[in-house]
Amino acid sequence: MMLGLFRKARQPTPVFDFPGGVHPPEHKDRSNGTPIQPGPLPAQLVLPLNMHLGAPAKPCVGAGDRVLKGEKIAEPVGAVSAALHAPTSGTVVAIGPRPIQHPSGLDALCIVIEPDGEERWVERRPVADPAALGPDGLVALLRDAGVAGLGGAGFPTAVKVTLGDHQRVAQLIINAVECEPYITADDRLMRERADEIVAGIRLLQYLLNPQDTLIGIEDNKPEAIAAIRNACAGSDIQVRVVPTKYPSGGEKQLIQLLTGKEVPSGAIPAQCGVVCQNVGTAWAIKRAVHDGEPLIRRVTTVTGDAVARPGNYETLLGTPVRDLLRHAGVDGERLGRLVMGGPMMGFTLHDPAVPVVKTSNCLIAATAEELPEPPPEQACIRCGACAESCPASLLPQQLYWYAKSDDFERAQRHDLMDCIECGACAYVCPSHIPLVQYYRYAKGEIRHQAAEQLKADRARERFEARQARLEKEREEKEARRRARLEANRQKQAAAQAPAGDDSRLADLKKAVGKASSTYKAAVKAAKTAEAQEADNAAELRARADQLKAEADRLKAELRDAKAGAPAAAPTADPLADLKKAVTEASSAYKAAVRDAKAAEAEEAGDAAERRAEADRLKAEADRLKAELREAKTNAPAAGAPAAAPTDQLADLKRAVGEASGAYKAAVKAAKAAEAEGIDNSHELRAKADTLKAEADRLKAELREAKAANPGAAVKPAPAPAGKTPDGTPAATPATEEASPMAPTADPEAAAKRQKRLKALKTAYNMAHKQYKEAHAALERAERDAGDDDRERLDALAAKVDKLKAKANHCRDALNALVEEAKADIRAHTGKDLKTLKLEAARAESALRQKADELARLRDTADADTLETLDAEVRALDEEAQVARRALKQAVEEQGLVEDDQ
Repeated sequence: MMLGLFRKARQPTPVFDFPGGVHPPEHKDRSNGTPIQPGPLPAQLVLPLNMHLGAPAKPCVGAGDRVLKGEKIAEPVGAVSAALHAPTSGTVVAIGPRPIQHPSGLDALCIVIEPDGEERWVERRPVADPAALGPDGLVALLRDAGVAGLGGAGFPTAVKVTLGDHQRVAQLIINAVECEPYITADDRLMRERADEIVAGIRLLQYLLNPQDTLIGIEDNKPEAIAAIRNACAGSDIQVRVVPTKYPSGGEKQLIQLLTGKEVPSGAIPAQCGVVCQNVGTAWAIKRAVHDGEPLIRRVTTVTGDAVARPGNYETLLGTPVRDLLRHAGVDGERLGRLVMGGPMMGFTLHDPAVPVVKTSNCLIAATAEELPEPPPEQACIRCGACAESCPASLLPQQLYWYAKSDDFERAQRHDLMDCIECGACAYVCPSHIPLVQYYRYAKGEIRHQAAEQLKADRARERFEARQARLEKEREEKEARRRARLEANRQKQAAAQAPAGDDSRLADLKKAVGKASSTYKAAVKAAKTAEAQEADNAAELRARADQLKAEADRLKAELRDAKAGAPAAAPTADPLADLKKAVTEASSAYKAAVRDAKAAEAEEAGDAAERRAEADRLKAEADRLKAELREAKTNAPAAGAPAAAPTDQLADLKRAVGEASGAYKAAVKAAKAAEAEGIDNSHELRAKADTLKAEADRLKAELREAKAANPGAAVKPAPAPAGKTPDGTPAATPATEEASPMAPTADPEAAAKRQKRLKALKTAYNMAHKQYKEAHAALERAERDAGDDDRERLDALAAKVDKLKAKANHCRDALNALVEEAKADIRAHTGKDLKTLKLEAARAESALRQKADELARLRDTADADTLETLDAEVRALDEEAQVARRALKQAVEEQGLVEDDQ
């Protein structure tokens, strides 16, 4: 009984069947009767970098380089890719776009080689004992040799034979069916090189360790069947003969024929324990391992009634199609249609300059009678022939309607992506509907929509993460603000007792000095480590950042303590204290500017932070200067009673000044980070936006406080009374709504800013012009450069980079100065420049509309209406003048002109 079971187990598995299929005329006898012949050596070889499935290869040679036969000229990129090698010795004459083997005739990046006819090989390294390399070494060798599937898909073989940790192969199937009409490349390869094919199959067995190895061959190839059986004699490789039916060579159809397994929808054969390889791929694997020859040639069928010598030619990759056709004796006058691939799944070539690639198994040079143009498409008659012929058991008619109406969701639900585009449905359609074209269109749209949806999902995730981060930062900032306010209240309460204040301030000053010294020492240590590329450079930089945060915290405490400490004695002259504070703030600002300039000159990592600190100190100095001017303006005459202090307004003004200064510093830091490409630039920009919102809120509070206590605000001098054109009293500046310009800006500061703006614009224009001239010179040098001009090109490139950096620096400084002026306009007027311009434009527009209405009705309306319109025009004219004056005053006081905005 056991012996019977053993014999039963050793019996060959029967051949199964798959649904559908068609039997088109074969036309194989035209090209399979002669042996494989060598192809031509063309004047140029055009090698596309994407002649395999996956990522295009990356060139590792340049124009003008001499290469040897078999030398690598492009390296694989990414996990799914394959290398590219020179098919013959010669010179690389160009690397650029060329027409490639694509139905739409697209161009792609190609390496063009001009052969020298010497056929000099690079050093080859055949492997005598593949087991010594091990599976990983063999996979790396196949990837480096550029071996890809030669059956038509072009999938990199190194990826296909790499298995997962828990993946096991039950059947290794070698596809030798070659079911499509006209094509006989695999047939002749099996007849003449069966032993080499079997040697390649044994290498695949070593890599995959399958339980069974099956070779599927159609019964219309008796000589190939005999040759393969002789080569497999005495081995565990089984040769299975399958009936002739198209498309029995399809991967899923062949698996069903030989094993009875059906690959589920959306799955790949490897998930079912099956791996398929083409016989041509097995031959290429043997050549790569045992002979040390990368994939540089393939057998291609050249057939058709317009060819005088049809047959199979061993063609170098990159050979232009026109050269191969000329070699086979094509008759150009009889040539009506040129097809790459078979008549069922191939496509028409409109440019014979395209090259032969790894997937080019056939060229059909047909006459107009042999392959006529398809007749016009007619209406579907719902005969159901397409469904009967579909080998994937789909509903082609339903898919056609869904694709035609762009109902891609229903098409997917009807398993459109399982269509193998074999063309059997279009072949049997009596209405001549190009069904496969509709399916390809729908597949492309579905893939495009999926890619767009993926981009949208990623963008949404990034937006949500940013919003969550900003919300967290706002909460943390609010918590810090509340804690700081509470600490200030406690300090002010403790500061009521005069005893101990001086000692506490002294301790804080000492702590601030110590923290600042420690921070500077840490910065120097971090710079030294970065210059020496030490391993702990990042840790030292992080330590310096921590120390800076601690020093800033102590400085804030010291400022709060000074603000909350009671005066030791009443000051006889309050202006003296303000003058002293202005002097100290100006000195601190100048010192910070010198420090920032030194850091920028040394290209220090914290240069942007030092510049931001200098800007903050400048804002503080400007605020103190504004307070000093206010104090001078409000100072009572000698002997006049002193006005009551307005503590709330003073605190709000101080808070507005600090918030504006912090916002300016944050804007400059964000711009510097964006210019330098620092990763946290978006965080700095978000911080600047938060600071702007805080500054605007404080300004609104200040305006409300001034409105509630008008006696505390500085009023402009009243203008002489007058009358408007209609006889009503003119509004004085004190009552005009659109002139909230107190306190006014410093004319001297405005003049300085205008001068600096002009200088920066001149410097930027000059630097940008120099950069453009240097860039043009570099481009001319690169076009005319020879092999010995590399140093000169590098020097020109360095000059271009330097001038570009200089121009960018000038532009950033100019933009920062303009932003600073705009921020000052907001601080002085309570409105930004854009709002002022918008108000002026709206007032002008309203005036023009009302004036047009008055002119239109002047001859038809009654006197009362005209008088009313005239009064409205005069009122609108006054409003427009007020808006224009407000805009002009804001621009002039900050040293700007309209052209700069």
